[in-house]
Amino acid sequence: MAEKRLHRRAALKTLLAGRSDWLIVSGLGSPSWDLFSLGDRPDNFYLWGGMGAAAVTGLGLALAQPKRRVVVVTGDGEMLMGMGSLATIALARPANLAVVVLDNELYGETGQQKTHTGGPTQLAAVARAAGFPTAMDAVTEADLAALAAAIATGAGPVFGNVKVQADPGPTAYPPRDGQYLKTRFRVALLGEAGAQKVYQ
Repeated sequence: MAEKRLHRRAALKTLLAGRSDWLIVSGLGSPSWDLFSLGDRPDNFYLWGGMGAAAVTGLGLALAQPKRRVVVVTGDGEMLMGMGSLATIALARPANLAVVVLDNELYGETGQQKTHTGGPTQLAAVARAAGFPTAMDAVTEADLAALAAAIATGAGPVFGNVKVQADPGPTAYPPRDGQYLKTRFRVALLGEAGAQKVYQ
């Protein structure tokens, strides 16, 4: 790919600039660190494990909360592992869901091996073929602005593949306690009383 790639955290900041009450699900590794680096929030749901699960977790959330905008932020390695989820999302057609892939063409968590997106695989084309009404690549700042607008106002599901630099940026780890993150997210979503009902 071209040398002039987008900076991953600056790109994500642009994409989430319209955020108000959006619910954000971030995938394994760097996408979660990127999201946390922009400011920790109770309505951020960081997935420390479960590689391949970010998109379907976002789907379930979007279907359960149709009045809230849900954005999944994941990486190319995880999206490649869960490509079948694109067909399921396209079939369910949640209008409030966007899936953003921060694509550095590398498996960042296992040693920087090249992923298939550094070769012939084009994830936005896969999403279009699966049936996403909006699926785009973001390589330039203008592309990024168009994707940000689609995420904020477009009828979903929306898919964006953002070509980013390999450098993950300074370390910024969100909380690692899965029980704490789950409970915090439930309270942010349902309120204290609603979250208590979940456990009854």
